[in-house]
Amino acid sequence: MEILDDIKQALQILAIPEKAEFFPRFFKTGKDEYGEGDIFIGVTVPDQRSIAKEFYNKISLEELSELLSSKIHEHRLTSLLMLVYKFEKIKDKIRQKEIIDFYLKHTKHINNWDLVDTSCYKILGRYCFENQDSKILEKLSDSDDMWEKRMAIVGTMFHIKKREFELTKTFALKNLKHPHDLMHKANGWLLREMGKMNESELLNFLDLHYKEMPRTCLRYAIEKLDEELRQDYLKGRI
Repeated sequence: MEILDDIKQALQILAIPEKAEFFPRFFKTGKDEYGEGDIFIGVTVPDQRSIAKEFYNKISLEELSELLSSKIHEHRLTSLLMLVYKFEKIKDKIRQKEIIDFYLKHTKHINNWDLVDTSCYKILGRYCFENQDSKILEKLSDSDDMWEKRMAIVGTMFHIKKREFELTKTFALKNLKHPHDLMHKANGWLLREMGKMNESELLNFLDLHYKEMPRTCLRYAIEKLDEELRQDYLKGRI
């Protein structure tokens, strides 16, 4: 597949040795860490976006499957960026569903927070919102896999941007007590985004649940609130 060689070569040319040394620490690739064993060559996200824009309309889903299955992190992220660009250009429902099915078939390779956050709401979230059917996200939210759970809550970002908040609140509550800090951060982040669109929605949610929220989740959720109000929640004065 010549196009795959071209993409890999283009990425390799843009690889920065200092980034290749830094990224494994940043993305926690050590033993027993969440990104254990992931391999980086050191390409920045803006450079990956440039390559994705150059190649997305030339590459097939079959070829993307091979790239998304790579052990190299930048290969996987670039493939997801191309998948997003493809999805954004497609209006035909049948072809959109092909991309949805492709994404769901490859979730085991979408296995770090940047891979999830860059792609899921622009593909899964948008599809579920536009079809007014949340079954895909609901199933992911019930998954035993942390990355699939994260896809569900982050996928609701598209709904938040359209001022629909119920799914975000449902998923945040469902996995409020998840054992991993990355889920606490995701839940808090999406609640914060909801608050930026409608602060009353966030405050109503917090008033009911803030005392049971993990500290990290709460800190993320209240980050944009007035400082005095932030302290009231942090110190349990509400």
